[in-house]
Amino acid sequence: MKEKKVFFNCADIELEGAMTPAENNSPAHSVVVCHPHPQYGGNMDNNVVMGITRILSQNGFTTLRFNFRGAGRSKGAYGNGTEERKDVKAALDFLDGVDQIKDNDIFVVGYSFGAMVGLPVAVKDDRVKGWIGISPPIATYDFDFLKECNKPKLLVCGDSDFVCPDEQAKGLFNSLKGPKTMFVVPDADHFWWGKEETIAGHIKDFLVTLSS
Repeated sequence: MKEKKVFFNCADIELEGAMTPAENNSPAHSVVVCHPHPQYGGNMDNNVVMGITRILSQNGFTTLRFNFRGAGRSKGAYGNGTEERKDVKAALDFLDGVDQIKDNDIFVVGYSFGAMVGLPVAVKDDRVKGWIGISPPIATYDFDFLKECNKPKLLVCGDSDFVCPDEQAKGLFNSLKGPKTMFVVPDADHFWWGKEETIAGHIKDFLVTLSS
């Protein structure tokens, strides 16, 4: 996986990221990957984020993972999940300025906290073709804002995830408009240790189908 470090602005702060550019300078589908909660150790080097980035980059996607404000080498401070939505938009703005991506063909992947702050942006931004929510924290936060979205969408949770209980996740999924897909991964909890390739494979298959 060939990555290059990038820095981009969100208003008056600078955010740190890593991008896998498209091979052969050909236009590619692109994916922004949003990491879990920074106050609990989440950052762009998280095991799930890295697993997804690796698999997608091997399958022709341009990927951008980045640190929310206050995480890693990103400037600023934790913004209670509200300011971080601006960080997601800034990541989209950055990708939108890259030559080797296809216009209006960006996907947003959000894991846990990353889903809470990334999906509201993905729903509203016309540049985003579809989104993936991994273990969205539905036990704590309201995700009803997803119900009117008609973009392609994928929900992924583990059957032992206390943050995203599978029955609640199924209820949310059933309330969503299509096109939609859901996977409940057996023997997986919120942290996905040992299941990184499984979850990344589901996401890759979903995105390849939409991008073909």
